[in-house]
Amino acid sequence: MLKTIVLIIIGLLPSIWSLWVLRKKQERIRNRNRQIAQNYTPITEYIRPIEGDRYYLEGVGYLIGDISCKFNARSGYMRCAVNPSGPCENCRHYESQEVNNYQSQSKH
Repeated sequence: MLKTIVLIIIGLLPSIWSLWVLRKKQERIRNRNRQIAQNYTPITEYIRPIEGDRYYLEGVGYLIGDISCKFNARSGYMRCAVNPSGPCENCRHYESQEVNNYQSQSKH
């Protein structure tokens, strides 16, 4: 009888140990998530507001920057490849581009 009880206990030890390790790991994860949530600050605080050169173009959406510039990214997030943070006024890299030229490039 004693041998049977010892064998059952020895058989259950790995399961009990793995449950204990699993609970400890879950507790660590819960504490880490709580710490992250306390230290979280929204990213919107770091986004620089757009100065007012944002406009809506039918069929494209909201764009920023000078659309007549050759280097304009035609995006609502970035002005151009050369000067992404702007401003477009008096930019030394400005190169004029015709609207018809842009439309013919987009078809190819």
